[in-house]
Amino acid sequence: MFRLTERQSRRPLPAILGAGILLLAALLASPAAMAQNVDRLFARWLAGDLWKEAQARGISAATFNAALGGVKPNLELPDLVLPGESAPRGGVQHQAEFRAPAAYFRHVEGVVAGGRRLARRHAATLAAVERRYGVPRGIVLAIWGRESGFGSASIPHDAFEVLATKAFLSTRKAMFREEVLAALEMVERRGVRPETMRSSWAGALGQPQFLPTSYLRYAVDFDGDDRADIWNSVPDTLASIANYLASHGWLAGRDWGFEVIVPPGVSCTLEGPDQGRPIADWAAMGVVRMGGRAFPVHELRGEGYLMMPAGRRGPAFLVTPNFYRLKDYNESDLYALFVGHAADRIMYGDIVFAAPWQPVDRLSRADIATLQRALQARGHDVGGADGLAGFKTRRSIGRWQEQAGRPATCFPDEDLVRDLR
Repeated sequence: MFRLTERQSRRPLPAILGAGILLLAALLASPAAMAQNVDRLFARWLAGDLWKEAQARGISAATFNAALGGVKPNLELPDLVLPGESAPRGGVQHQAEFRAPAAYFRHVEGVVAGGRRLARRHAATLAAVERRYGVPRGIVLAIWGRESGFGSASIPHDAFEVLATKAFLSTRKAMFREEVLAALEMVERRGVRPETMRSSWAGALGQPQFLPTSYLRYAVDFDGDDRADIWNSVPDTLASIANYLASHGWLAGRDWGFEVIVPPGVSCTLEGPDQGRPIADWAAMGVVRMGGRAFPVHELRGEGYLMMPAGRRGPAFLVTPNFYRLKDYNESDLYALFVGHAADRIMYGDIVFAAPWQPVDRLSRADIATLQRALQARGHDVGGADGLAGFKTRRSIGRWQEQAGRPATCFPDEDLVRDLR
């Protein structure tokens, strides 16, 4: 167990941890010996490296000890590279099955039902949040429900254990180093008690699931007790979510998007936030709102973007810049679509996707990564071979299909994986 001593708090910063120590760690074969060695290296890193930067940022020894004094590395966390190893144990997670987009919406009913109930219970707070930040209450409720089950989800981890372990051992050390330092600042300057800082396995905090840097920038005291308590206060949680979106550029008065019918003459390769045009122009191309309803007049001059998460095998949408503010919260297209769809249902009733999610081939993420590398080799920008079919991958598939004289589906399948190997 680590604890910063008086002598350590005054010790000059060592230049480097010895390479020989890391080599020794690599040579220790037994798991128990490896864990003990990692514990020693971790304690040395805390005292000789992290403490010095924390001290330079104005963190006191008392705060450092209170937050990290009892912390040991948690080697059960994912994405860790142990000393002497060059990659995470288990390798890159490309073997998991690539999920059909429809699977993402299986739990939307619970978010909608909870959102409707809590919209009534917290109506006054939600109205005040909406007035101040310009973010619709349905959006705030949908994010609250998606992130933490409206505060009911288990948040099982000690945040300092997670953040410090990842700052020392993960593949994204620099990012988590900033986060653990921000967490120390939360204790030093914002009055958050270390023992209350519960997080996910990824270090996300409280009901909005903010990383510490986001807490420092966006967490709000909305209940007037001089503390931004995103663990226990509903007003603080709701306002903090809205403040995050508003600070990222949420456009008050605009919708997030609309389900549409994309005619065969409009290519699915036009998808993406870099191919926007006024919604009136999309309408002139034959893109119509599902159900025959007109687009709101105030939206026609605003920029819209085609979004087809399952290509031609599922619903299509024209989304606004606000859709990408939801992606600032979580970069997944499907996350943003889930939030927007749930918000509409919370506020306006039992809206369902009109177009069906068609069956798709069962592929692994390794299959998708293989497909992505093959498209890269042919000059397509797929956004990286990560095993996830984002919009760049989807439209690259469509462009290759069009070049090959095939109908463009803009979605991966077994035939494509085989033909592009």
